[in-house]
Amino acid sequence: MSMAGNLRKVTGLDRVGGLRKAARLGRRHGRVDLSHPARSPLGSAVVKCVTYEDGVRVPGGGDLVEDVERLRKSEDGFVWLGLHEPTDDEFAGIAELFDLHPLAVEDAVEAHQRPKLERYGDTLFAVFKTVCYVEHKELTATSEIVNTGEIMVFIGPAFVITVRHGRHGSLGPLREELEAHPHRLAKGPAAVLHAIADHVVDDYLSVTDAVQEDIDQVEMDVFADNGARLDPGRIYQLKRELLELKRAVVPLGRPLQELSTRPTRVIDPEIQTYFRDVSDHQLRATEQIAAFDELLNSILQAHLAQVSVAQNADMRRITAWAALIAVPTMLTGVYGTNFTYMPELHWRIGYPLVMAVIAVGCFALYRGFKRNGWL
Repeated sequence: MSMAGNLRKVTGLDRVGGLRKAARLGRRHGRVDLSHPARSPLGSAVVKCVTYEDGVRVPGGGDLVEDVERLRKSEDGFVWLGLHEPTDDEFAGIAELFDLHPLAVEDAVEAHQRPKLERYGDTLFAVFKTVCYVEHKELTATSEIVNTGEIMVFIGPAFVITVRHGRHGSLGPLREELEAHPHRLAKGPAAVLHAIADHVVDDYLSVTDAVQEDIDQVEMDVFADNGARLDPGRIYQLKRELLELKRAVVPLGRPLQELSTRPTRVIDPEIQTYFRDVSDHQLRATEQIAAFDELLNSILQAHLAQVSVAQNADMRRITAWAALIAVPTMLTGVYGTNFTYMPELHWRIGYPLVMAVIAVGCFALYRGFKRNGWL
């Protein structure tokens, strides 16, 4: 089977207009897979396929293979193909049409990659970790705070392929925003890559701001009057979620630095300048995360110190009460020995005198402990 035929068989991309028709037929006959809300209405990995010329969206109806070949020759536009969690079979025809490197294809399909940038000839392959903040009423030792996903981006002289993993990080709003500014899309696939990087890094900053509110709340709880009773699992959970955020944000620094400084054929020099701004925002998020990590370490140490102080106070209190109990115990123990010759046993005031001695001794000890803060 030909390359174009294989692509059509695997992805169903005979025509962009055919996608809409197939969606209508699928809904009519009940064959549409809507089990995953982020999937295409066709129930396949293909979310969107759009052609742009001179920054303007070309109406649907053209043949994808013909569009790619034509745009490669004219260099007046590009094709943006969006996918969500494709399988090996679904991606095979696409990889063949756009001549994608097998290693990059394997990473795009399997996911679970760290942020990186790789070059294969005139094709760039970038991996971004997406993050979103998980809303919660109260932070607990098991609360999920940060949810991560991935966006893989292939860009070449006439195409952009985005592969998304996870249930968040939709690129639909970003696509609409770019289409509202044709002069940006006219810069080619690099404009899409910059927009995605900027979108992802902006989410980093939003999530770090939300995490800071959780850290501030925990800090207030630790230094409250009953801070020693705080569940330390909340602090450890924050540190675990912060580590997840750190794994997404920090490794992206080097790829962004490379995109902003290293010349390449598919990155317009003007767009390269904008990557410096994205790199600065990523550095800010990295510094915030490092500061949060240090702050959480200090909060944890302060909490452990409070627990130690509270335990010492409890031990002093227990010791004081034990000393108070020891006085009557000692005196009553002496008179419980039943010796024959004990003069006090025959005194008329013996019993009242012993009780008075016990009361005075206990009162003196209580007053001394109270004055020293043991009770």
